[in-house]
Amino acid sequence: MHFLPEHIDNYVVKHSENEPELLQKLNRETHQKILQPRMLSGDYQGRVLSMLSKLIQPKYILEIGTYTGYSALCLAEGLTKGGELHTIDVNEELVDFQRKYFDASPFGEQIYQHLGNALDIIPELDHTFDLVFIDADKPNYINYFHAIIDKLRPGGIILSDNVLWSGKVAEPINDKDTSTKLLVEYNQLLKEDSRVETVILPIRDGLTISRKL
Repeated sequence: MHFLPEHIDNYVVKHSENEPELLQKLNRETHQKILQPRMLSGDYQGRVLSMLSKLIQPKYILEIGTYTGYSALCLAEGLTKGGELHTIDVNEELVDFQRKYFDASPFGEQIYQHLGNALDIIPELDHTFDLVFIDADKPNYINYFHAIIDKLRPGGIILSDNVLWSGKVAEPINDKDTSTKLLVEYNQLLKEDSRVETVILPIRDGLTISRKL
C-alpha cells in the first residue's frame, strides 16, 4: 500500500539507499517461490528498517514474524559487535529458506531462529532488548506489546508494521473485520500507554515507532 502519489513515491525510492544484492536475490526468490510475497518488507521499507537499526545500534533485537527473513537481515545491519537478533515465526516450512539467506549474509552467526507461538517463546528469552519489530498476525499485536514491554530497556524502540492497514483503520469498521478492529485498538493503546511515546509514519502500510520511557 502506497499513500503517496506514485511519482512522489518513485522519487523517494530513487533517492534513497539501494537494495543490497543479497536482499535483491531474496526478494526475487520470495516472489518466485513463496506464497503471499506481499508480506515481504520490500526494498524501501527495508532501507528504513536498516537506517533505524543503525541509528539505534542495538545489542539485542527481537523480531516477531520472520516470513522469509528479509526484515531480519535489514535490522541485523545495525547490530553492535557481538549483538544478537532473535526472530520468531510459526511457519516451519520457511525455516530452511530463512537460514540459507541468513548464512549467506555477514550476520548468520548472530541471527537465532525460534519456531512456534511468540507468546510462548518470548517469556523464555533471557535478554533485555534494545529494538523490537512486530510484524506478525495483527489480532495479537496488543498481546505482543504486553509480552515484550517489560523485556525492553528504557529508551528501547518498538517498531510496529502495517498499522494503517491499507487505510482501513481510518474508515468505518466492519464488525467481522477482526484485524482492523484490533489494529485500531493497538494504535490507541500506543497513543495512551504512559510507558511509551509514539509516532506513526505513513511509510508503505504504516510503521509505528514507539520509545519506552
